[in-house]
Amino acid sequence: MALVGVEELHAAQRRIAGVAVRTPLLPCPWAADGARRLWLKPENLQPTGAFKTRGAYNRLAALSGAERARGVVAQSSGNHAQAVAYAAQLLGIRAVIVMPDTSPEVKVASTRSYGAEVILVAPAERDTLPAELAARHGYVWVPPYDDPYIIAGQGTVGMEIAEDAPDELDTVLVPVSGGGLISGTAAALKLTCPGVRVIGVEPELAADAQQSLRTGRRTEWPVADTYRTIADGLRTTSVGELPFEHIQAYVDDIVTVSEAEIRDTVAVLARRGRLVAEPSGAVAPAAYLHRAAELGPGRVFAAVVSGGNIEPRLLAELLATGA
Repeated sequence: MALVGVEELHAAQRRIAGVAVRTPLLPCPWAADGARRLWLKPENLQPTGAFKTRGAYNRLAALSGAERARGVVAQSSGNHAQAVAYAAQLLGIRAVIVMPDTSPEVKVASTRSYGAEVILVAPAERDTLPAELAARHGYVWVPPYDDPYIIAGQGTVGMEIAEDAPDELDTVLVPVSGGGLISGTAAALKLTCPGVRVIGVEPELAADAQQSLRTGRRTEWPVADTYRTIADGLRTTSVGELPFEHIQAYVDDIVTVSEAEIRDTVAVLARRGRLVAEPSGAVAPAAYLHRAAELGPGRVFAAVVSGGNIEPRLLAELLATGA
């Protein structure tokens, strides 16, 4: 499969204009340590609370009239679910979303609020049922990451970073799950700012992408392992095939963060950055705050806060216990 290029990234920018928010790069003087500076890309400010709005709308807006009439089906732990439901509502398309029964209730309720039909299943069935429903009902399947339109849509994050970044920017930190966000973002940055390093970040308890990149083989982790992390949006058992090609081509490294570091960073972002981040959205800044030695010689960092759809009770707990 061909890698996403600048033409596809610019086309995605045009499609999502006026739907996805062009989020700013926020300076974080509270995170400067003398040798390093941090900027945050707050994708938690998107209409559905996460970057997924970009890819979902880019994919659905590119459907033909006949495809729109068939309706769409998607699977997600929550953020892609909400994004597809929202895009489908805007475009007048029927949407059926398969979600694991472990999904945070705030994400399930939000998905339903956009008019989508939600089917809750055991985690192991999340990625198999959509194909069955597509075959049975004729729905168009909208995968969460293994699709060039999805990757190009998420890549608009990288295009905006490239356009807004200070001249000294040398390292961009991006969360990794199925790989759509880091694939598109890394492609955008390497094609427009080739000197910038792109480093993925994922939980230690779901480190399949790091293992895949370092061994050169796309590796799958068991559901029982990846579902241990509090970062529910990063529990995918492996990166997608097309994302892995982008990761191998454009990503410099992938580092991991611990559960304690993720929890601490959710609290820090709320207290110091005035940003509500879900655990999945906090992993990239967590690497900046806690894993400096593993990030190399960077001095000016940008970190993507990928989402803010957190259960209120969990946020209260992390604020009460976090630094």
